[in-house]
Amino acid sequence: MTTLLIAGATGLVGRIVLAKALDDQRIGHVIAPTRSALPPNPRLTNPIVDYDALPQDADWWRCDAVICALGTTRAKAGSDAAFFRVDHDYPLAVAQAARAQGAQAFALVSAIGADAGSRLLYNRTKGEVEASIAALDFPSYTIVRPGLIGGDRDEFRPAERVSEAILRVFGPVLPRGWRISPAENIASALIEAAVAAPPGRHVISADRLA
Repeated sequence: MTTLLIAGATGLVGRIVLAKALDDQRIGHVIAPTRSALPPNPRLTNPIVDYDALPQDADWWRCDAVICALGTTRAKAGSDAAFFRVDHDYPLAVAQAARAQGAQAFALVSAIGADAGSRLLYNRTKGEVEASIAALDFPSYTIVRPGLIGGDRDEFRPAERVSEAILRVFGPVLPRGWRISPAENIASALIEAAVAAPPGRHVISADRLA
């Protein structure tokens, strides 16, 4: 059975990934490093960490597969540099530590429009983190690129609430790639990628998540 590490287990997508992983009989054990404690579960190891100072040599990095759902917004981060740190540096640090201890599969939540050459901070950062993790040569690497993520958030994001409301009205007449990507669908795609660990690099686009 798969030993799975989940980074970002307290976010919108990560919470669903964690719940699905703990119920999935193909997954023997789940490791979820977080800043604050999660509810206990016999199948869960929950290291309390500071993502600015991750212990790169900790034993709990030993896993078969990693799902990374770390991410923030420019507004919440407070600066371009802080946004880049959360959306690029943190996922890369997780990938490096897990790969060094033998992880074979990595599934990353990126975004539609990810492009390392983009002038837009968000798209450029997503493209750069995709490339940085690709350079680590995981035998199985899956990038999930959702559109606007739909679901119940703990935090209030006015712009995203407005966009989600608009897309729910006009979604049926839009191309599938521009519709809302439900967090449930994203989580399912991540779990399947991590457990199946298909060889090579794979991209799951927004049109497959609507």
